[in-house]
Amino acid sequence: MRGIHEQRLHYFVEAVRLGSVRAAADALDIAPSAVSRQIAQVEAELGVDLIERHRRGITPTEAGQLVLDYFRQRQTQLDGLRDAIADLQGLRTGNVVLAIGEGFIGDLSHTLGDFSARHPEIEVRVNVVGTNEVIRQVVEDEAHLGLVFNPPRDPHLRVHGSRPQPLYALVAPEHPLARTQGPVSLDELARHRLALPEISYGIRQMLDAVEQAAGLRLAPTLTCNTFALLKHYAREGGVTLLPLFAATQELDSGALRALPLADPGFARAHVELVTRLGRKLSRAADELRASLVQQMTAFR
Repeated sequence: MRGIHEQRLHYFVEAVRLGSVRAAADALDIAPSAVSRQIAQVEAELGVDLIERHRRGITPTEAGQLVLDYFRQRQTQLDGLRDAIADLQGLRTGNVVLAIGEGFIGDLSHTLGDFSARHPEIEVRVNVVGTNEVIRQVVEDEAHLGLVFNPPRDPHLRVHGSRPQPLYALVAPEHPLARTQGPVSLDELARHRLALPEISYGIRQMLDAVEQAAGLRLAPTLTCNTFALLKHYAREGGVTLLPLFAATQELDSGALRALPLADPGFARAHVELVTRLGRKLSRAADELRASLVQQMTAFR
């Protein structure tokens, strides 16, 4: 690997992560030909092909996967060095990357504000993504910590905090379901306009499991990747499914009502704060970890 320019590797890693040269070029704000040229230079230096091109994008070759692993190990080592130096300075400096699902934003705001007030020299970067992407970022050391709703079991993750957070049907106070006596069934949901997040979100994955067990498939009238739109849709006469902590403001103001769901599968939902198994957190990251578990409504 001697003599390979680190930036060229970065172009290759972005192309593989995003699945195409064009997507990497868009993310890096450069021409696709420039990305292809940098990847070709790395291939020439190593004497092997790093990517395979398909109609829908690219995938790494076996050699490409080795280079990808090398790059990630280098990044992990560099992060570890920075964390160690920050630890020598106590909690005066440092940076923490936190990957979260969108439903945590409102709940997280107060905790982050308090943390930043106590540690103003520590930079916290928050990546708002779906459940699958939270896990990927944590496992691949792109994020120190991950806040995730109902994640699948992953042997590469360590759970630092977990709390049951059932799903509820959220509707406007004047919605017909708001007058329902007792929990709402799947059959009742099927008779109304339903807004759901995309399948990469833990909420949708949980619903998929419940649907399979019940032998019933709901047909959403709206699918999106933003909780703000889901809640707005519910306020305008639709129905959405969310945990309570993801709609605290709307519930407290009376703009939405939360109705329990009849299927017991919805009650098994939970939230987790995770790190990669084996990763040693810096003092800054560990301090934030403790603050999240102690202060966030989702963990109470």
